[in-house]
Amino acid sequence: MNILVTGASGYIGGQLISRLTTAGHQVVCMVRDPHRLSGDKWDKVEIRQGNVLDQASLGSAMQGIEVAYYLIHAMAAGVKGFEEREYKGAENFGKAARERGVQRIIYLGGLGECEKNLSPHLESRQHVGEILRDSGVPVTEFRAAVVIGLGSISFEMFRYLTERLPIMITPKWVTTRCQPIAVENVLDYLTLCLTQARSIGKIYEIGGPDVMTYGDMMREYASARHLKRYLIPVPILTPRLSSYWVNIVTPIPRSYAQPLIEGLRSEVVVHDPSAQEDFNINLIPYPEALQQALTRDGSGEVESYWAGAQAGLTAGRTHKITQGMFIEQRRLESEIEPRAIYDIFARIGGKQGWYYADWLWKLRFGLDKLAGGVGMRQDRRRMGEIQPGDIIDGFSVEMVDKGRLIRLRNEMKAPGPAWMQFEVLRSGTGKTLFIQTAFFEPRGLMGLAYWYGLYPFHQLIFSGMARGIVRRAESQH
Repeated sequence: MNILVTGASGYIGGQLISRLTTAGHQVVCMVRDPHRLSGDKWDKVEIRQGNVLDQASLGSAMQGIEVAYYLIHAMAAGVKGFEEREYKGAENFGKAARERGVQRIIYLGGLGECEKNLSPHLESRQHVGEILRDSGVPVTEFRAAVVIGLGSISFEMFRYLTERLPIMITPKWVTTRCQPIAVENVLDYLTLCLTQARSIGKIYEIGGPDVMTYGDMMREYASARHLKRYLIPVPILTPRLSSYWVNIVTPIPRSYAQPLIEGLRSEVVVHDPSAQEDFNINLIPYPEALQQALTRDGSGEVESYWAGAQAGLTAGRTHKITQGMFIEQRRLESEIEPRAIYDIFARIGGKQGWYYADWLWKLRFGLDKLAGGVGMRQDRRRMGEIQPGDIIDGFSVEMVDKGRLIRLRNEMKAPGPAWMQFEVLRSGTGKTLFIQTAFFEPRGLMGLAYWYGLYPFHQLIFSGMARGIVRRAESQH
């Protein structure tokens, strides 16, 4: 089946693509900027440029398409006017789909009862479904509440609030009922409906097996992370005031925070059981969905936070917070071959050392040993032939892509898991680009204090190590 996925670079779209290609479908991804997409996953699909706010760009993007997934959201461009952008985009998309003979549109919208004074955000999500149906193309619409998974903006908002605030002064919305759903179940519905003819033209309400309050969700998250958190509800804190607070204490942009927080006043539970009747999916309970979301397996198959080799990267340094992690990246260009640099960082640790300030690394390993940690160990089969499972001082080797990338997982004591990743590739200029990335997932306030307290030392050590690796490679070639 020829399938178009919009929002392919987004949270749901990126994971949906993997499922569709595995099932043998011919997948086309429509994105505004194709240069943002790189990596093995995108080699399996056709990428077409298009923008739902530009009607003229949609015709060629939909050429030969049988089924189109509409997974686009206009909040990223700002709070002001997002409803108008939502409606115009849906109208353009529906018209282009009809003109190009698309047989079906599958849309993921928002849960909530229309007659219960929905927030502008939730109301707009449901109105988008109506606009798509008005195009004349058959639509299958799924309405979901909070999606539980790394990268889900609603989940990330709850994560940051719970991680960073031991005591939360909360508004009345913490008592609002919600029916969260695991991202795996959302993907189940989106893919299974392709072969369910009776799902064409239907609106489905989807949720997990647990109905709970937003306060319950935050308490369960705190328990899963072994954090003590106290929620103190007060009647005067409005959703709008809450959105300002969220913008201050979390990295969630206000363009997302305000519409989402305002939507928390609306109860979002499933009243129509037809989705479960038609699909009979094994729904994942909230505690299990939470554990799945908090597990980082390092595979990089779905999770975008591991991606270093993105299109358009140049030499420089970037720092960002995403999916609960601090990500510090350094990029250096060199004239030598990529393999020459790989051979250097593949021998890191042990007698070879860490290419900069070895005495500081030894001090760190020694302090960890005194604190009851693993300290400095060495278990390499042969120097230079690094393999997953190898032990390198206070790290274990989590992933190896020979000639291109290695990822080390920190095994020393720290208030949260951490990784170091080394990667090399050809840059757009034809030179070799060395990418060194530090990942840290802070656990509670102690994790934040650890990261910011050591930040000046990390700047010194990580910068010196990146330069040392490239210089060592250049001196040997």
